[in-house]
Amino acid sequence: MRKTTFILPVVVVAIAVALSSMFIVDERERALVLQFGRVVDVKEEPGLAFKIPLFQQVVRYDDRILSRDIEPLEVTPLDDRRLVVDAFARYRISDVIRFRQAVGAGGIAAAESRLDSILRAETREVLGSVTSNDILSSDRAALMLRIRNSAIAAARALGVDIIDVRLQSTDLPTQNLAATFDRMRAEREREATDERARGNEAAQRIRAQADRTVVELVSEAQREAEIVRGEADALRNNIFAEAFGADEEFFEFYRSLTAYSRALKGGNTSMILSPDSEFFNYLKSPSGVRPAAQQSSQQSSAAGAVEAAPQAAPAPATTEDTTDSAATDTPAPASDGSN
Repeated sequence: MRKTTFILPVVVVAIAVALSSMFIVDERERALVLQFGRVVDVKEEPGLAFKIPLFQQVVRYDDRILSRDIEPLEVTPLDDRRLVVDAFARYRISDVIRFRQAVGAGGIAAAESRLDSILRAETREVLGSVTSNDILSSDRAALMLRIRNSAIAAARALGVDIIDVRLQSTDLPTQNLAATFDRMRAEREREATDERARGNEAAQRIRAQADRTVVELVSEAQREAEIVRGEADALRNNIFAEAFGADEEFFEFYRSLTAYSRALKGGNTSMILSPDSEFFNYLKSPSGVRPAAQQSSQQSSAAGAVEAAPQAAPAPATTEDTTDSAATDTPAPASDGSN
């Protein structure tokens, strides 16, 4: 009984010592075996590992790719247009021994604090060497690559490899938003004014060209119209001249009728003519022939009769001949102008 009482505690202690000397390394992590704060072994392969109980301890570090959000920081590009940049980095612990030596017992928290300082400094340096338009453009991937390459050397001193750096957002400071919006509005208004001025200039140029074309077309049309009108007048005059040469009496008759139709209209109430006016000679002639032409025809006929019978004795005048002669010699009454 006493022997069992003595052996049982020893077995329990042996089991506890054996259990405390074993530890499992997960495939997602790497482990350091420390003895009095000094690294004595590195466990990188997953599986069961051993250590000296009570004298050695195990520190585990994540072997996966980690992400770190950088606190928003304000940068001043070359054009003095301040921006607030929000970025994040992806990194991985590449050398656990150097990492332990660099951060000590602080672990991941201390490493990320120092990593933030490195990334903030490199971000300010790189973004401060370009303009704000370069930062806001779609080509800023080159800027992020520059930040990563600049921070790699400093991060390796911590035993960390920086895999990527990305800018999540780039905004204006709150106190600068109103001034920036006003400046942008003024620039857009200036561009709009320039565009309107150029449009008005082009409109004036087009309008002037159109006016010039109108004047040229109208002048050309008027010139052609005058030419056609002159040719028509010449043709009309030629026709009138031919008609007048063919029958002068008919031409005079036609001209008189045309004058009557134009003068004797409904709007003309009275006409004032002299007693010996020739305007109504055709109206006063019973045969439709002007009296002067009729008298000239009678005189020509009488002269021919005298030449044909010069020796004949004059016949006694009869009442009928006297009446005809009186009717011929007596002039027609002049118009009183009431027509």
